[in-house]
Amino acid sequence: MEKYYELRIDNLTRQLPLIKLNDELAIASFVLLGDAELTHYAAERLAQKIDFEFDYLVTMESKGIPLAQEMCHFLNKPRYVVLRKSIKDYMHAPLSVPVSAITTSAQQKLVIDGNDAALLKGKKVVIIDDVISSGGSIAAAAKLLHKAEADVVDRFAILAEGSAAKRKDIQFLEELPLFKL
Repeated sequence: MEKYYELRIDNLTRQLPLIKLNDELAIASFVLLGDAELTHYAAERLAQKIDFEFDYLVTMESKGIPLAQEMCHFLNKPRYVVLRKSIKDYMHAPLSVPVSAITTSAQQKLVIDGNDAALLKGKKVVIIDDVISSGGSIAAAAKLLHKAEADVVDRFAILAEGSAAKRKDIQFLEELPLFKL
C-alpha cells in the first residue's frame, strides 16, 4: 500500500505514508521524531494558542517529547514532565494507569515518577501530544495526572485524527483523516 496523504500545516507540507491497521482501516503515519522543522513550527503555533496561566506542560513518551521541549522555549517555561510507558529502575514511588491507543495492539501503561507527581501536585498542567486519535492516551494521561493531584487545564496536539477533530476538549492545528479500506 504505497499511497500517501499530503499533510498541510500552513506553508509546511509532508507526504505521510498510508499504513494499513487492519482490513478496514488505514492511517497516515505521522512521525514527528527527527522532523526538527515541523516540531519547531508546530510548537510555536501551539504555544501561541496558550493564552492562560499554567504551571507545567506534560507529555507522553516518546513523540511528544521534542514538541514539549520546543513549546517550553516559546512559553518561557524551564521544565516539563514526561509520562513514561514503563516503570524505570530509577523511579521513586511511581504511579501508573493502563492505556490503549489506536497505533498499539498490546495493552500499555503510563507512568509518572513519584518525584514528578509531587512536583505537579496542586499545579495547573497542560497535556501536549503529537496526535490525538481515539483519545485513549490523553484520557489515560488525564487520569494519571488526577492520581497525582494535578489540575489538567487544557489538552493540545498538532493533529486530531478522525472523529477526534470533533472533540471540544482539545485544541489542535490540523485534522488528519482516517482512511477506510
